[in-house]
Order: sequence, then C-alpha cells, then structure tokens
Amino acid sequence: MRQLQAVETWTGPGKKDELIVPLEPRENAVHPIVHRHYFEHWYFDAKLEDGHVVVGFLQASELISRKPGVELHVYKPDGEKLSVKKGYAASDVRASRGKCDVAVGRNHCFAEFPGEGGLPVHHLHLAEEDMEFDLTFVSELPGWKPGGGETRYGDTEFFAWVVPSPRARVEGKVRFGDSTLEARGTGYHDHNWGIGDMKRIIDHWYWGRVYAEDFTLLYACVMTRKRYGNACSTPLMLAHENVVILSTGEMTLAGGDPVFNEVANRDYPSRVQIEVPGSLTLRLDVREVIDAHDFVEDLPVARNRAVKPLINRLVGRPGYFRFNSDFSLHVERGGRSYDRSGRTLHEMVALR
Repeated sequence: MRQLQAVETWTGPGKKDELIVPLEPRENAVHPIVHRHYFEHWYFDAKLEDGHVVVGFLQASELISRKPGVELHVYKPDGEKLSVKKGYAASDVRASRGKCDVAVGRNHCFAEFPGEGGLPVHHLHLAEEDMEFDLTFVSELPGWKPGGGETRYGDTEFFAWVVPSPRARVEGKVRFGDSTLEARGTGYHDHNWGIGDMKRIIDHWYWGRVYAEDFTLLYACVMTRKRYGNACSTPLMLAHENVVILSTGEMTLAGGDPVFNEVANRDYPSRVQIEVPGSLTLRLDVREVIDAHDFVEDLPVARNRAVKPLINRLVGRPGYFRFNSDFSLHVERGGRSYDRSGRTLHEMVALR
C-alpha cells in the first residue's frame, strides 16, 4: 500500500506562524465542493455563568452522514444532557460565499462587523422540538487559523479549521422544555470543512481550550492512521489580553494513566500534559466525564450483545468524551512568568 503524507500549511519558519494574520470574512463563509466526501459545519458553544453549557451546530454536510442538519445540546449543572438532532435536505441549506451567513431550514447563524476593522459579532438562532437558542457572540479576540488553515492528506483529501471567534462574550436566551435561561457567559465559534473519509484517515484527536482572566489558549492534537504515517498535527494558539501572541504546531501532548469508561467502552487519559518548549506548559486533570458515547452503538447490528465483541475486533472501540477538568497553565513571555489555574472543558474522539 502506498504511503500517503499528511502535510500542514504553516507559514514558517518551521511548524509555526511568525506572522499571525487575522481571518477574512470569506474564510467563515460556505466552501461548497462537489464530492461525495465533502463536509462542512459551523460550531458554537458557550459556558454560562449559571453553570449550563450549550453547544450548537449548523451542518451543510455532516462529517459522517454527509447530510445537512443541526444539533442542539445542553449540559445542565447537575450532569444531565439534553440533545436534539435534526436532518434536512440539501435544498434547505442557504449560505453566503462572502461571509458567515448560513441557514439550515429556519435555523440561522450570521456575522456582523461593527465599525471599520471591528471584531465580528455572531448571531445564532437554533430551534428544534422543545429546544431553542437565541445567542449573540461578541468577539473579544481576532479570528485565528493555524498556518493556511488546513491539513492535507494524500493527493485530494484535506481538513480545514478556522476559528472566527476564539473567545466571545455571550448573551441571549436558551430554552429547553418549560425552562428559559437568561444566558450570559463565555463562548467560542469555529468552522470546519474539507474532503475525506475521516474514519479512514484519523486515528484519534484531542481538542480543547483554556480561558484564564488574561490568557486564552486553543489546541488540537490529531493523529492519523498508519497509512498516513501515524503523523500528528498539533496546532496551538495563545493570546494575551486581546492579542494573539503564539501560533504554532511545535507542541507536544502526553496522556496520563488510562481510565476505563463503560459508557464509551474504552479508556481515556486521567490527565493531559501539553508543552511548547520555552513558551508554556498546560496540565489538565480530569474531574468528571460529562459526556461519553460508544460509536459502535450507532450501528443497529451492535444492539445484539453477542455480535458487538466481533464488531469491536473488526473496527476497534471508537468513542467520544467531553471532560470537565482542572487546568494549570504556566506561560513564559518577555522574561516574565505567569501561572493561571481554573476549570475548563475539552474533548477526545477516537475513531478506532
């Protein structure tokens, strides 16, 4: 089998961006591609002051099913998760090629740009069944992308990631059932698109971020399968106050002792240690798993308990985790040291 390459697009020197260029509005627009493995979605989340976490997706083409849709998720402070997923036809999707302005059915997200050179303000409206989000994300940092914003896999496949709002002030309303929240908190918005069967390309990934009072950190660690050389992409962004000061792929990530989770039917690391030599270290200690899912359970045949072990031998134990963790961040900058700590959310996805 021919060895394929995973190629990142850092502007340099090396695996970093010496010059950090803000995003253009069109980079958060739709990127329609006529290909059976095309995917594209817009992701929003917010951690509210009252302890609720809300997550919303608009999907022009969902990563696995390749069909349009929306998702709404609420994580309540007591640990309960509420979710609605709704599929749509391609004719129900309307999106601008010039800026973020996307509708899937009656669900809608769009960006405004107040003042010359002002940071974007994103508006999100999602309403399905007994859940509804009406939220405004006022950006507190300029948009960011790692290098050229994409990683290429082989000759034709790629995965693009841009972050139009790494940190935002969020206000609005969240409704679920008979409850309505006056939402205030801190939010995030990113955008992914590309071509590829990610189940065949990616082995696993970690993704997360840290919000301290004066620092913002985003990171991902994406490990490919053997066919792509087990290559690992490790983009990281660090901002101080309202300025992005570091954009690099020269990050290492190590996991702590494994812990087995029955719901996901696989292990997860008890802690995550991240380091950029000479710049920062970040430690995440998992306090609780707030969401876990066994992807094999999505297969109807896996409902037969006698068959599931065979499926696991064939495809592994693909699963998803969202963690609530304590973080300890140490930053070295300009001859000064900074130490910050707090609580954050992050995720792990394993595709085998």
